Amino acid sequence: MSRTEAKGHSLRIATRSSNLAIWQANQVKVALERVNADIPVEVVPLVSSGDLIHEKPIRALGTQGVFTKEIQAAVLTGRADIAVHSAKDLPTVAVSGLEMVAVLKRGEVRDALVGCAVADLHEGSVVATGSPRRRAQLSYIHPGIVFSELRGNIESRLRHSTEVDAVVVAAVALQRLGLEEYVTDLLPVELMLPQVGQGAIAVECRQEDLWIKDILGRIDDHPSRMAVQAERAFMFRIGQVGNYGGACTLPVAALAQIGQDGSWVMKGMLASEDGLTMLREEAKGNDPMTLANVIADRILGASEAKRIIGLS
Repeated sequence: MSRTEAKGHSLRIATRSSNLAIWQANQVKVALERVNADIPVEVVPLVSSGDLIHEKPIRALGTQGVFTKEIQAAVLTGRADIAVHSAKDLPTVAVSGLEMVAVLKRGEVRDALVGCAVADLHEGSVVATGSPRRRAQLSYIHPGIVFSELRGNIESRLRHSTEVDAVVVAAVALQRLGLEEYVTDLLPVELMLPQVGQGAIAVECRQEDLWIKDILGRIDDHPSRMAVQAERAFMFRIGQVGNYGGACTLPVAALAQIGQDGSWVMKGMLASEDGLTMLREEAKGNDPMTLANVIADRILGASEAKRIIGLS
């Protein structure tokens, strides 16, 4: 379908049905309407399998894409035209037939503590988070912390903060929902390197829909997409070596950013689940994808990495 033929059609955005997901989809809707006022845009909320299963931690579900596969299936089967995701939820292996065409300008990348500051944590403090990445880095900072599971939407996580010393959430989620007052402590990336893609909103469509790809290209923030792609490449490389399917079950983190001088800076991390071993690397250059390979090679070259990923 050409751009001329696209007139008279609508664009249906598939998204999860949580308040945060709807907020993100509406940001894409507004952006699309700004560049294509003649094409109506509709948000289609769906329920993902990850939203239905609350009694198990994410890492115990034994699959990637628990928050994305139903959304992606809606696009592949024609029930929707576009899929909108939190970039951090996307598996590092792309789904056949779909392409991540656009990433909106990235928001806050840092994690936040709700309940108490990181400096006030001590041995025996109970912190709620189901993320191996967050657990490993907090254990590295404060050995002796006790962890409890944390699932559910942002609102339920905030309610849970009254039952423990602190919960860990992505700060951007609170900002986007107007809940910033709940942030007790913003964790600097030097202490807590974020999840791959954290803070970014990713947009997928069918590979053959060239007219949609053309439209999505107009709302893409190129530096944000380059950063997300580089971080995903780093994570894929780590997971590929350990046969972990994109490293989704490992404490892995990465962040690519443009420095003040215009060059890229990329940080990467691989840790043991108990946080006793922490491998971090940083590199600077002009191409973030090259930096992703550089820091992955450095980390994988460490003898401790083989033990972490189960090769020794």
